[in-house]
Amino acid sequence: MIAVSKLSKTFGLRPVLRGVDLRIERAECVALLGANGSGKTTLLRILAGLSRPTSGEARIGGWLLPKEAAQIRAHLGYLGHLPLIYDDLTAEENLRFFARLYRTDAGHIPALLERVGLARRAKDRAGTFSRGMQQRLGLARALLHAPDVLLFDEPYTGLDVDGAALLDSVIHEQREAGRTILLTTHDLPRTLALCTRVVILNRGVIMAQAPVASLTAGSLLELYTEAVGIRPGTL
Repeated sequence: MIAVSKLSKTFGLRPVLRGVDLRIERAECVALLGANGSGKTTLLRILAGLSRPTSGEARIGGWLLPKEAAQIRAHLGYLGHLPLIYDDLTAEENLRFFARLYRTDAGHIPALLERVGLARRAKDRAGTFSRGMQQRLGLARALLHAPDVLLFDEPYTGLDVDGAALLDSVIHEQREAGRTILLTTHDLPRTLALCTRVVILNRGVIMAQAPVASLTAGSLLELYTEAVGIRPGTL
């Protein structure tokens, strides 16, 4: 579960998040939509413990950020714009390294590499991988310790059609397993196919939200346009 209350973040004199209130329950998959610069990445970085809020409160699983970040880390998987892997290590070595950090069993690493389509490249250095392959390895890293909460910031970056389909299936599996998922994307059709709710952020303020079950492609576009003031195709 994710709970955010009156969360604000300012860089210098520039407000990026302004009093955000958001609650995401277990087994929800929520798409955070908004134009570039709307505050989506900043919100996810705060929830991942990578940035501190200026004011307000954020909790994951009842633990308070950033005070209880150490407890949260064991229950949280994060995939951002960068896959956060080490180029000089092989795919397998990367996952074994993170398994030690998370104090989790490394015995399932071969199966996890198979799941993300990297089994044949397990012994290859990550620095030799394409951007899409690095993103697949970053996904494996995020799933490594079977976290209860997953934060995906533009997770389709660098993925080809097969990689995107793989990520779709992983998100579906994780949602069915009861994970709480928050992802940012500009892909409205994919949002309708994968998520349970959409939340639209504009200039650091949540302008609209709705359950996906109540939306069609047309009504989601209309909701987005009204909340943000521009159409997704113009981003």
